[in-house]
Amino acid sequence: MTTLTHSSDTLTRDALAVLQPGFRGTTAPDWLLRRIGEGLTSVGLFGRNITSPAQLAALTAQLRAERDDVLVAIDEEGGDVTRLEVRDGSSFPGNYALGSVDDVDLTRAVARELGGRLAACGVNLNWAPSADVNSDVNNPVIGVRSFGADPALVSRHTAAYVEGLQSAGVAACTKHFPGHGDTAVDSHHALPRIDVDFDTLHARELAPFRSAIAAGSKSVMSAHILLSALDQDRPATLSPQIVTGLLREELGFDGLIVTDGIEMQAIASTYGIERGSVLAIAAGVDAICVGGGLADEETVLRLRDALVAAVREGELPEERLADAAARVRALADWALRVRGASWPGAAVQEGTAPGNGGTGTGAGTDIGLIAARRALRVTGTVEPLQEAPYVASFAPVANIAVGDETPWGVAAELAALLPGTETGTYGGENTAAEVLAAAGERRIVAVVRDIHRHAWMTAVLDGILAARPDTAVVEMGVNHAEPAGSPHIATYGAARVCGRAAAEALTGRGA
Repeated sequence: MTTLTHSSDTLTRDALAVLQPGFRGTTAPDWLLRRIGEGLTSVGLFGRNITSPAQLAALTAQLRAERDDVLVAIDEEGGDVTRLEVRDGSSFPGNYALGSVDDVDLTRAVARELGGRLAACGVNLNWAPSADVNSDVNNPVIGVRSFGADPALVSRHTAAYVEGLQSAGVAACTKHFPGHGDTAVDSHHALPRIDVDFDTLHARELAPFRSAIAAGSKSVMSAHILLSALDQDRPATLSPQIVTGLLREELGFDGLIVTDGIEMQAIASTYGIERGSVLAIAAGVDAICVGGGLADEETVLRLRDALVAAVREGELPEERLADAAARVRALADWALRVRGASWPGAAVQEGTAPGNGGTGTGAGTDIGLIAARRALRVTGTVEPLQEAPYVASFAPVANIAVGDETPWGVAAELAALLPGTETGTYGGENTAAEVLAAAGERRIVAVVRDIHRHAWMTAVLDGILAARPDTAVVEMGVNHAEPAGSPHIATYGAARVCGRAAAEALTGRGA
């Protein structure tokens, strides 16, 4: 056993400091407030914790009543992955739409506006942006969360996003290091493996992270992926060669390193969350994200006690844990210093949020809708809809990062413009005949998502188009398949504002 140079209380506080746990409910439970008083420095928020801007502001104020420098983190990418607007859909298009426009000033402005929303509600750490180069078009978990497949494009937009977000006083957490784009496996379910040579890794996966570091990203999130060129045994999150050797030493990153959710199956089913957390801190990670699935006090205590035991048993150097805790506190100090200095929205009242005319987080800011309109790509000639159509939405299973609680599509937006619009949702068990029967004489608008990845979707759409060639097709995922439909509209994401932009184009009633 090692000889401890700090008291047991200090060791316990350091172990709590490196955790970023979640919880259930829209107010902080007593156990969480108690642990904040004992040294917990970060809290993670998810869609289940948020109902309105006023409620979120009250929640963050409740947390800061325990300690004013607490880091309040959220997974708010905009686009398909939203927690602020989990029940309505995002007011901001996601990375893929921004990358398709390829205007870094627009990306910077969108990130600043999003950051302003977060800051006004008391959130000061965002687990975004995704800097993954989506080089595998069949990637099941990244897709529209990436700016695109070109490393140079992803690099410049990642840097712009970091700059915009942090100019609003919210720390960026660039993810998923060293790059999750070239995977065909979702690390929520299993351990993805990337087998590329070192030169490809540097030219493709690492380029956006170098740009993010140069732009001053305050934190970086590690991915649970096996990168065989650097470590054939351990995933990146647990690999000293990748976390310390590559990110810290070679790329020169000096900020906070955070894990992706430690309870994801890529770690939990192989190492267990306790062992995984110890190995991650030992590898050079500074903070353990947990709470997407395991969101209770027992989880926090299990991880705290595992870290303390690892130090006492000589498996984890005490200095490494102390250094990790110090980096968490340093970011908390930065966030405390800039809070209120970069964004004028100090108070948030029910139904209001800065920058959207006082209509709430569900209403959409001008910059978000402007960006969504600019991202739209139309193939063919649009004959504006004059009568209420039938919207057939083809719904693949949502990945865990996106979730299935957030609405998407164009039906609601079309119904607002053309009252009487009807809609149906279809899956792999449905047929073209069922869609045609439900539509009757109405014009069909078929809404698809990543159709190139789903043979059943292609088959059903082909059947519809054979019978009704005037069917309009709206692709709200990765726009990879050949355009089909009259017209074909690509939105480059499924945010609510993307649906609004498509509805405007279909009806000729846009700005």
